[in-house]
Amino acid sequence: MKQYGWFGGYGYGKFLTGSNFLKISICIVNLNAKKYLGTCLNSISKSVGIDTYEIIIVDNNSKDGSPHFIKTNYPKVKLLSNFRNEGYTRAINSAIRVSKGDFLVILNPDSVLEKKSIDTLVKFFSFDHNIGIIGPKVVSDDGSFQQSCRRGLARPGAVFSYFLGLAKRYPKNKKFTGYHLNHLDENHIHEVDGVSGSCMVISRKTIKEVGYFDERYFAYQEDSDYCLRAKKQGFKVFYNPNSVVKHTGGEGGSNSVPMKAIFEWHRSYYRYYFKHFSDDYSLIFNIFYSIVMMGKLIFAEGKYLVRK
Repeated sequence: MKQYGWFGGYGYGKFLTGSNFLKISICIVNLNAKKYLGTCLNSISKSVGIDTYEIIIVDNNSKDGSPHFIKTNYPKVKLLSNFRNEGYTRAINSAIRVSKGDFLVILNPDSVLEKKSIDTLVKFFSFDHNIGIIGPKVVSDDGSFQQSCRRGLARPGAVFSYFLGLAKRYPKNKKFTGYHLNHLDENHIHEVDGVSGSCMVISRKTIKEVGYFDERYFAYQEDSDYCLRAKKQGFKVFYNPNSVVKHTGGEGGSNSVPMKAIFEWHRSYYRYYFKHFSDDYSLIFNIFYSIVMMGKLIFAEGKYLVRK
C-alpha cells in the first residue's frame, strides 16, 4: 500500500512485526546506495537479538533503483520515498516521526552490523537511566578504527588541531586530541561528548525530551549537535566498543553529490560553532574562524575539481 508522508514523499511496506510493542526501530536514510543496502539490511536480524523490531528507510530520490530494490527484495521494510533530495537531517527526522520503537538505531546504508552489536548497545542502557545515546566501535572495511565514531567537543582548538594534523602527530597529548579523543583506548568503554551518526542508538525518552535532529544542518554535524543538546538536557553519551559496526564511509549519499557534500560538510562545522560556541569567543576571533572555514572550503572544492 502506498502512503503519502512528509516532504512530498510517499511510503510503501509495513512493520516487520504484527505486535503493537516494538523494542527497536532501525532508521536509515538512503541516497543511491543500492550497492550496499542488501548487505546492510541482511546484517540487522542477527544484530538485534529479538523479533520485535522495525526497519524504516527514507529514500532521498535515488537514481540507482534503490526504491524498487527495497520493495522487491524487502517488502516488510517501511519505505518512505522523497521526490527530491531533502538532505540527511530532514529525512532521518521523517523516519523517527513514524518509528514506534523504544530505542532508535540511526544507521547508514553502507554499514554492516556485527552479530549482537545492536543488542549489546540496547542492553547497556540499563546500566544507567541517564544514558541517552550510545555509539559502537566503527571500523572500515579493512578493519581499521574510524576515530570519528567517538568525539569530544568540536571547539576551535580541537578542530584546528585535527585539521592541522597535530592530533595524529601527538595522539597521546590531550591538548591536541580533544576532537577525536585519540588519547583514549579504543577498546574501552568511555563516556564521551558525541558519537557518529553512521550508527548510534537513541532512547525514546531522549527523543521525547530533546526533540528531533536540527534540520538547519542539511547533512554532517547533526549527530554532534544532537549529542551536545542531549548532554545539556542531562543525558549521558557513551562509546561502547563491545559492539562493532563496519562502515564503508561516503557511500550513503555523499559520493553521489561530491561538490554539495564538501560544501555542506564545511557549512555544518560553521553552523555548529556559531550555534554552540561563538558566544565564548571575541568578535575578532569569530571573524577569523569564519575566514578560516571559508578558506578551507574554497581549497577543498578546488582540490576536488583539480583531481576530477
